Amino acid sequence: MSTITDPIADFLARLRNGTRAQKPEVLVPYSKIKAEIARILKDEGYITDYLIDTSAAHPQIKITNKLANRSSAIAGLRRVSRPGLRRYVSADEIPRVLGGMGLAILSTSRGILSGREARKQKVGGELLAYVW
Repeated sequence: MSTITDPIADFLARLRNGTRAQKPEVLVPYSKIKAEIARILKDEGYITDYLIDTSAAHPQIKITNKLANRSSAIAGLRRVSRPGLRRYVSADEIPRVLGGMGLAILSTSRGILSGREARKQKVGGELLAYVW
């Protein structure tokens, strides 16, 4: 068994590989933060659905990709803040991904939020990832 130093980057890599291979479903190990990121992706329309499967010894999240015309709704994913270099932004510094067409995901004092929601609540935090 290998140790993963950055579970969020592993989550994004599995999701990226699944979308590029046009897989209808992707399985990732469960954690609360990964479940919250999956919730945001569903709310913003990047994935169809997600399901937390706790029946196995190690819980997993089953993510259903949104495929249309043999292409995924997710064109790209990028991890921004990482264990070696954390990136924090204030509420007025939250970047607009692709001029508002993409999504920034932040870890704030009010939980994991999308960039749009964090701007609305006027709260900053750690910039986790970009999705477009």
